Amino acid sequence: MRKTKINRARKLASCTLVLALGISLSACGGMPTNRSLDSIHQPVVERTNFTLDVATGPSGLSYTEQNRLAGWFEAMGLRYGDRIAIDDPLASSDTRASVEALASRYGLLLTDGAPVTAGNVSAGNARIIVSRVTARVPGCPDWTAKSDVNLNNATGTNYGCSVNSNLAAMVANPEHLISGASDASGTVVMSSNKAIDSYREAKPTGEKGLTENSTQSGT
Repeated sequence: MRKTKINRARKLASCTLVLALGISLSACGGMPTNRSLDSIHQPVVERTNFTLDVATGPSGLSYTEQNRLAGWFEAMGLRYGDRIAIDDPLASSDTRASVEALASRYGLLLTDGAPVTAGNVSAGNARIIVSRVTARVPGCPDWTAKSDVNLNNATGTNYGCSVNSNLAAMVANPEHLISGASDASGTVVMSSNKAIDSYREAKPTGEKGLTENSTQSGT
């Protein structure tokens, strides 16, 4: 009888040990493995093309088509970073001027060349294309590893989600996350420095000597 109780106690102790080992191993199974300071959650940049076909005429877009295009631009909520292109089989300068006038209301210029879109554009029509770039960080937030034990000395699974998600949300033009801004702002800096250069390069007023002025009136 006593041996039976001892055997049962040993079996219970062994089962408890196996259960504890199983729990500890399962906790280690979800442990992060990224031991660098580079987050695995990086912004993903996507480009989407929106199209609208308008009827053209000898003098470009009619007032009706201009109003329709203006309403579409307003519904799209054009913003900085959007690109506007025209796919016009006739390459009419009048049509381009009409679209440029509407795009200028949003501070945007037309780009040269149009991206490839589905379907053909027949003569007498033009396709207005708005290309919009968005950025997001998929998989965030990531709390898959909930254990505080980190035997790999690795960063957490959610590491980088906050910074990269805020960066993707705040950047004015998400395309700059890929290639950065162009050097177009260099002309602005050069023009702002013209006044400074003009001041520095100006000759002193007394370089050629002072003029003599008499206080006596002539007779």
